[in-house]
Amino acid sequence: LLGPRGCGKTEVLELVLKDLFAEYPDMISLIKLNGLLHSDDNCALKEIARQLCMEHQLLFSKAASYDDNSQFIISMLRECGLAHKTIVFVLDEFDLFAQGKQRLLYSLLDAMQSVTSQAVVIGISCRLDADQLLEKRVRSRFSHRKLLFCSPSKADLEMLLEHILSLPLNSSLPDSYAAQFNSELHILTDEDFKDTLYTLWNSDSTVHQLLRFLFLAVSSMDLKTGLLSVKNFKAAFVSLNRQPKLDYLKDCSILELYILVCMKRLETREQNSYNFNSIMREYKDIHDSFQTPDYYARSVCLRAFEHLLERDLICFVDSRGYNQSIEFRPVKLLISAHELHQGLKSTQNCP
Repeated sequence: LLGPRGCGKTEVLELVLKDLFAEYPDMISLIKLNGLLHSDDNCALKEIARQLCMEHQLLFSKAASYDDNSQFIISMLRECGLAHKTIVFVLDEFDLFAQGKQRLLYSLLDAMQSVTSQAVVIGISCRLDADQLLEKRVRSRFSHRKLLFCSPSKADLEMLLEHILSLPLNSSLPDSYAAQFNSELHILTDEDFKDTLYTLWNSDSTVHQLLRFLFLAVSSMDLKTGLLSVKNFKAAFVSLNRQPKLDYLKDCSILELYILVCMKRLETREQNSYNFNSIMREYKDIHDSFQTPDYYARSVCLRAFEHLLERDLICFVDSRGYNQSIEFRPVKLLISAHELHQGLKSTQNCP
């Protein structure tokens, strides 16, 4: 199952498995692995053995070796096959299992070639080329059946929104309130609301993010009217996209902002390596060019520079030269041009 994060791969699989468990009770064993936890072959085999032991009420040995676990799994596949029971292996983050020697994948797929075994391996990955990462010996045993998932379209998104926010009329809430609440959902067609929604969707198109967004909007709803407004959604969007570095920039002094702007100007001119002395030369150039009244002594500038280092708005390029004076050590910005621009706009006294 291949597709971007949050597009419903795991949800679809869970629905299918739920139907299968209902149709064939006690005939399916489910083994779940995650590449983030079990990409090491030894660890993965141990986890499969542990889950099989739990499923069939057997005693699991933590001290069992790689070969012991491997033999145990092969024998379990044979026994389950003879008993007409199926084992479903679900490998989440499948691409992580396709790194290294791929012994786990080879062992599982090879064991499935046996006439008696009844098993299926299902991989889930957000890498569309996950099957291309397989070695030749593994790929030859792979069925090459792929399901591609796409993120919901804008039309699906709007339908989903209305479905989530609509109140049922036969609930514990008064019918008149539910009807009024549902009639107010016409704001979903408002252009301001759509702009906010699509901005959110462009940055993160997962349904989880959408649910967080709606939860925050409902949390800021006016309790007197009990109705949603565009203002609630905008407040939710701002809350969801809070950037701590922008908050730090709001608290910066004018001199600290000057230093950040000087560093940005140096980077724009593709001067990749610069230090406090280079920044001071740039600061003097700005003062001379624009005749600004904000010109501070070098010692004051050095204190402001240290303050920016403490706040992690800038940092040293590397750890070398730590015994040097900070005036000579190369530094770099830790904020983007957009964040700096937003920070300057939000500072009232900014020249």
